[in-house]
Amino acid sequence: MTIQLGQIAPDFEQDSTHGPIRFHEWLGSSWGLFFSHPKDFTPVCTTELGEVARLRPEWDKRGVKPIGLSVDPVHSHKSWEEDIEDTQGQKLDFPMIADADQKVATLYGMIHPDADPTVTVRAVYVIDSNKKVRLILTYPPSTGRNFSEILRAIDSLQLTDAQSVATPVNWTPGEEVIVSPKLSDEDAKRRFPQGFRTLRPYLRYVDLEKSS
Repeated sequence: MTIQLGQIAPDFEQDSTHGPIRFHEWLGSSWGLFFSHPKDFTPVCTTELGEVARLRPEWDKRGVKPIGLSVDPVHSHKSWEEDIEDTQGQKLDFPMIADADQKVATLYGMIHPDADPTVTVRAVYVIDSNKKVRLILTYPPSTGRNFSEILRAIDSLQLTDAQSVATPVNWTPGEEVIVSPKLSDEDAKRRFPQGFRTLRPYLRYVDLEKSS
């Protein structure tokens, strides 16, 4: 199965380090960060899981629930968690799915035909509060994921859901954003009374932090 942006994230029930999880029920009305690992006791993923735990205040601030997955069983996950806490200084406080039968990995297309058929690729899915897949990333085994970028992308998604804007290249929260091309100048003036600057008819910037 190929997961595409905008589709409802497939539901599943699977065992985890926090007990059996029915995915949609576990998500509730929260956003989700669902990310997979090739297998337990891999070096790059060890650092990543520690970082996700360290970023707990950032996930909570955005209403995001993190959840990991690999094809190893729960007892292996729990042993790996001890290593992660020992080497990264962070105790994991989110569930790790034990996908020993590869049911979830197959459902989400995490096992690529040209890769090792026994392990999952290092995928990331950002899922919104309506259970829709909003962002998909796939990393090679040797490159650690940049969770600062994932947080930035979530900030953009949540902002652009709330406002008729898009975020430009290298945008970070607090910087100018782009007025949606769907808005006429008249509509934009009503929505953004603080004013906006026009570089081209299709490229208009607005400072959402600026008061009118």
